[in-house]
Amino acid sequence: MALRLLPRKAWQNWRRPADLRIPLRSTDAEDAGRRFLLYGVLPLWVLPGLADWWMHKRTGIEHTSGTKESAVHALMMTEAGVPVLVGLLARINPLVLTVMGGAALVHGATAVHDVSLAVGDREVRPVEQHIHSFLEVLPLTALSFTACLHSGQVRRALRGGPHPDDWRLLPKERPLPAPYLAALAAVITAGVAVPYAEELRRCLHTAAREGSRP
Repeated sequence: MALRLLPRKAWQNWRRPADLRIPLRSTDAEDAGRRFLLYGVLPLWVLPGLADWWMHKRTGIEHTSGTKESAVHALMMTEAGVPVLVGLLARINPLVLTVMGGAALVHGATAVHDVSLAVGDREVRPVEQHIHSFLEVLPLTALSFTACLHSGQVRRALRGGPHPDDWRLLPKERPLPAPYLAALAAVITAGVAVPYAEELRRCLHTAAREGSRP
């Protein structure tokens, strides 16, 4: 079966359908689950990430494990960010669920490598380890809620995705509201991208400065 990831025509007018409504007062289980995922899990994911960045700074990562650990942090953000982006913009189908599941497993393996790298060079305090537990479980939490909201697609994935569209990256039939996407992007930029870019810059600067000393 040919795997067509980006059918151009399908994405040309991806914002044209009516936005998905997310009722704030509905007690329906599906609405409540979607609200918790979109307004709880995803935005609050930033908080342990920001706390972890602060622990790195507090223990002087730029003078210990330095650039090698900071680069692993950037890799982990990519491993988490790609499935989040796909889930927000693309139709949930066996392809997207497979990407999410695979990314969660890879992220977990990278997290183990990250800690093993850090403990050899700097102090990893119990508080930081506890923060890591949140960062490791949240991808699985997001995947679990997504799977519950799209149980039919989970069944299709378990059957091997018999329909050609099961393995195509397609726009959502009803996209998420643009204001929500913009707000979430702003939160992630301010709470994740900027701090960790600052960490990597600090590590690179310190490595260059210490490497130039006689």
